[in-house]
Amino acid sequence: MFSELKFPMPWGHVAAKAWGPSEGHPVLCLHGWLDNANTFDKLIPLLPRGCYYVAMDFSGHGLSSHRPAGCPYHFLDYVTDVRRVAAALQWRRFTLMGHSMGGAVAGMDTEAWLKSKRRVIDKLLSLEAKQQTPKAWSPEAALQRLLEANSHLTAEGGAILLQRGATETPAGLVYNRDMRARMQSREFFTVEQCVKLLQKIQDRVLIIISQDGLLVPHNLPSRNHFVKALQEAFESNLKEVRANVILAPRLATNLGAAAGKQLTLVDTLHEHIQLAQVPGSHFVHLNEPEVVSGIISNFLTAQNTRARL
Repeated sequence: MFSELKFPMPWGHVAAKAWGPSEGHPVLCLHGWLDNANTFDKLIPLLPRGCYYVAMDFSGHGLSSHRPAGCPYHFLDYVTDVRRVAAALQWRRFTLMGHSMGGAVAGMDTEAWLKSKRRVIDKLLSLEAKQQTPKAWSPEAALQRLLEANSHLTAEGGAILLQRGATETPAGLVYNRDMRARMQSREFFTVEQCVKLLQKIQDRVLIIISQDGLLVPHNLPSRNHFVKALQEAFESNLKEVRANVILAPRLATNLGAAAGKQLTLVDTLHEHIQLAQVPGSHFVHLNEPEVVSGIISNFLTAQNTRARL
C-alpha cells in the first residue's frame, strides 16, 4: 500500500507517493523524462520493507503542477525540485534512486548551473503563442501512442504509467505532462567535467545499466560520440578496478532460465562506485523488476548505507 503526498511549491505543488514506515531509511525515487512516479510501482514492493520510499513527480509530470507560463524546463531545475522536496520532508541524509533522467538528476552537481540554449527559449515562445488545447485520445489510442514513442515499454508498463500520466475528460484521455517538458534544455557537460564530477562523489553509488538500454554504446547511432567517449574516459580514469561475479539467490530464483546470465559488478573510483549490467531494456525496472530488485535490495541493506542509485 502507498499514500499520496503533496508538497507546496511557489508555482503550485509537487506530487508524490510513499511506501513503507516514515521512520525507515529515507529513499527519494526519481523517474525518467516524461514518465511519472508510477514507474516504481512494481519495483518498490520487491525492495526492503524497512525503508521509506518517496517517489516524486517532477514538475510538469504526473500529478505535479506545471511550471508557470514563460518558464522552460531546464534540466538542472529538476535538481531544485529534489532539493525542495527533501527540505519539505526535513531529510538531511537520504538515498536517491533514479531511473534514466532521474539518475542523471541524482548525480548532478547542483552548483554547476549552465546557461540555456537560445533555441529552447525560441521554441517556448512559439509554443505559448499557439496556445494549443491538449489533444484527447481514446484509452487504446493513448496507450498505443505511448508504446510507439517508447519501444522499450511493455503494454502493462505503459498502462501503469498512463494511470498517473493522463486524466480522463469528456473528450477522452489527456496527457498530464506539460508540453513544455518536451523542449527540455540540453545542458551538457564536457567528458572531462563528467569524469571530474564522478571523481568527487564520496558516497556509495550503484549504477545499473541494462544490456539493451538506450545509452548502451552499441545501441547508439554512429553520430553519438559523447557516450562512447565518456565510457572510454571513465574506464581510463579508474584508480582501482575489481571485477566480481555476483548472482543473488533470490535473483536467480526469479530470473529462471535467464539466471544463467552472470551479472558483473565492478567496483571503481576508490571502490565506492558499483556498476552492474543486467539483461533487459531501458524500462527493465518496470517491465521486469525482479531483475534489479535483488541488486538494489543488497545495496540498500548494506552496512552504513549512504548512497545514490
